[in-house]
Amino acid sequence: MVTSLKERLKQILINSNLISPGQLEQALKVQKKKGGRLGDILVEMGYINKKDLMLTLSQELNIPPVDLSKLQIKPEIIKLIPKQLVQHYGLVPVSRIGKTLTVAMSDPLNVFAMDDIKVLTGLSIRPIIGTEKSIERAIEQYYQAPTAEIMEDIIKDAAKSRMELIEDAGEEALDSRDLLSLAQETPVIRIMNALLSEAIKRRASDLLIEPLENSLRVRYRVDGILEESAAPPRSMQNALISRIKVMSQLNIAERRLPQDGRFKVKIGERMVDFRVSIIPSSFGEKAALRVLDKKALMLEVDKLGFQQDSVKRIKEASFRPHGMILICGPTGCGKTTTLYSILKCIDRPEKNIISVEDPVEYQLSGINQVTYREDIGLTFASALRSILRQDPDIIMVGEIRDSQTADIAIKAALTGHLVLSTLHTTDAAGSIVRLLNMGIEGFLIASTVIMVAAQRLVRKLCPDCKEPYELGQDLKKKLGLTQAGKSVFYRPKACKACNSTGYSGRIGIIEVLVLTPAIKELVMKKASEAEIKIAARKAGMATLRENGLAEVKAGITSLEEVMRVTTADRAL
Repeated sequence: MVTSLKERLKQILINSNLISPGQLEQALKVQKKKGGRLGDILVEMGYINKKDLMLTLSQELNIPPVDLSKLQIKPEIIKLIPKQLVQHYGLVPVSRIGKTLTVAMSDPLNVFAMDDIKVLTGLSIRPIIGTEKSIERAIEQYYQAPTAEIMEDIIKDAAKSRMELIEDAGEEALDSRDLLSLAQETPVIRIMNALLSEAIKRRASDLLIEPLENSLRVRYRVDGILEESAAPPRSMQNALISRIKVMSQLNIAERRLPQDGRFKVKIGERMVDFRVSIIPSSFGEKAALRVLDKKALMLEVDKLGFQQDSVKRIKEASFRPHGMILICGPTGCGKTTTLYSILKCIDRPEKNIISVEDPVEYQLSGINQVTYREDIGLTFASALRSILRQDPDIIMVGEIRDSQTADIAIKAALTGHLVLSTLHTTDAAGSIVRLLNMGIEGFLIASTVIMVAAQRLVRKLCPDCKEPYELGQDLKKKLGLTQAGKSVFYRPKACKACNSTGYSGRIGIIEVLVLTPAIKELVMKKASEAEIKIAARKAGMATLRENGLAEVKAGITSLEEVMRVTTADRAL
């Protein structure tokens, strides 16, 4: 009796005389050492070729082979299984008869793939065998270039929700009558509305419209990961870009220089802002739209997902009367949202709060917000000088980019103001060293900086489909999870609720470095980043990796996700 899939494959290969027992033993040793599928390892080692393997499996399992290049798969069949799942398992849906779905697979013994598709579609699965190359070509043909029917479905869905452009009074007259006429045609407006509606529906943070040589590509950034979607024909590229320019009150005749703008739409009772950036590329203009959905915005420090100890440290620093608070991390890690949350936490009628941002992402009630405009000389440094004459209590600077801005911000913190800002560094200790490298004296940093925090965003596991598994003892020991109190952790699977990604939403993880007297001494001595980090950890700072692993233990995110966005810590 065959006890496992591996045993079944071994039996088929030996019985068919394709490989010798010795070759099988060698392949199993390689599999044990490196992992991977046994069939792929046998092919890589040259013991068998892919065609013979496919024909043997077909004959022994009584599963017919298929040449996908000779088939024309209908769009409604393609829509049954999402792109992420077909790429993950290496398969393509071919046809459906009643409650049975025929699926071409390179590995017909993968019962996990068949189980997932059965759960997702609610259909019985009939596997057929296809080569890896033919399946890859089919995925590229049917999923990389979405069909017109899929685009039509998106347009129909968007039509159900009333979208209205909220127009501001424009100062500049638009020229180029042809482009303007093209941008105001009904099909272009319908397709643009459909793309915007889809971005909001998917909870996307960004919408990218990119011209390629022979096609137009549309992608949405959902939970930090780009997902390709159905796209209009390449011939509509100029009309769509012109429509975006009209909505943003940009110059539609200018196609050689980058342009930035914004517009606002109303869907039902919901108001959504879009920040627009258009740049010229090799095959035409590319548009990137940042979706600023106030309804999806979380501006409460307690609800950002940070560990309680970190939240306590942030609040204690925020209620200090003066000094500097820095939030650091790469682009798109949620720094601005954290700063907004801190402002909302400390906002009081008796406080005069002013911010200068590039650009203002969300308009906050009760806070005076200034937009950075380098073209007219309104930089962070010049805006800060003027803001200091406005009798502020709290100042938020969107980003410290140069020594001039850093110098003014430090002096503002010295003269009795609470200053909040961001830096593009990878961790909290690195921000201190960055300020030193900008030419700020160590004693000034030690006198003004209260707290430095570094953060990342990690995707949350979908609560509907996350599955438990047991982590190996070696890996648990290496990651310091041996004291977790349990051996079961969770990993992503796939379901309709999460669009087959295994994740839904994001939370923040943060490391909070409070400048203790010991750390201030190190700063004045211009100590290295490693020395400052060691001292901070001894003072109770939990690193990004440690905070991430705490979320893994709680079953909120996966180990793979934490390892994707954080780096390993050095032993103390």
